[in-house]
Amino acid sequence: MTTAPERTADLYPTRGTAEVITTRKDPVVWSQPGTAGPFAPSELSDFERDGFFAIGELLTPEEVAVYRAELDRLVLDPTMRADPRSIVEPKSQDVRTVFEVHKISEVFAKLVSDPRVVGRARQILGSDVYVHQSRINVKPGFGASGFYWHSDFETWHAEDGLPNMRTVSVSIALTENYDTNGGLMIMPGSHQHFVGCEGETPKDNYKRSLQMQDAGIPSDEVLTKMADKHGIRLFTGQAGSATWFDCNAMHGSGDNITPYPRSNVFIVFNSVENEAVEPFAAPVRRPEYIGARDFTPVR
Repeated sequence: MTTAPERTADLYPTRGTAEVITTRKDPVVWSQPGTAGPFAPSELSDFERDGFFAIGELLTPEEVAVYRAELDRLVLDPTMRADPRSIVEPKSQDVRTVFEVHKISEVFAKLVSDPRVVGRARQILGSDVYVHQSRINVKPGFGASGFYWHSDFETWHAEDGLPNMRTVSVSIALTENYDTNGGLMIMPGSHQHFVGCEGETPKDNYKRSLQMQDAGIPSDEVLTKMADKHGIRLFTGQAGSATWFDCNAMHGSGDNITPYPRSNVFIVFNSVENEAVEPFAAPVRRPEYIGARDFTPVR
């Protein structure tokens, strides 16, 4: 097991005896104004304000076909179904998620290093980046369950040991994302405050939380206040569209009870200057295929 760097001060307390709201102490966009990259300056400003930015066509239809075929191959592979990196639906037992796809698949490894993808991560985070987590999310029709409201950073801080909010995610649609098939929802501007949740982290919490979240969930009262203040944006788009969002953006998604599947590839980039330390609010680290300890920059 890799030795983690020495733990730094805890800027974002969570998993305690009470819910605590902390004003964000980190920048949203870390690069200097005028830094070259795929994002235009106005797009970076929108990302800084809202905590997200949607792109209508990141991948061409031809590229989508390649990545979709690879997703289908992984999901249908019996070897992958038995792999601990695969998570299945509690009811249907269909594969819901496959983690570490950039290491499993050369096809997805190329996507991670695509300048349109990693270039935007570097531009937001102001440094070289590594992959903290990658996965494919599959929401087959007729009953795939959603993900309840949460901040990714709350989990990555509490259970993976990321010290600062210097992490960004991209969700790339490999099927059309309708307004009815369990699409991503984000509260615009919610990334400026951190919700420290009540309750301790159970041992091996990740095994349960990847199927149904429990620890690290804000109260209904706090979620209601945030929704009243910020509103809720639902993301739709054709296959090949993408949504970049800040690690502390409050987000979730509903169940998919339509006949139409929703499949996305999800990549989390972290700054090489924000390496994971020991967890801030969990008894043990999560497995490395969920929270990486390989800090090698993407090239």
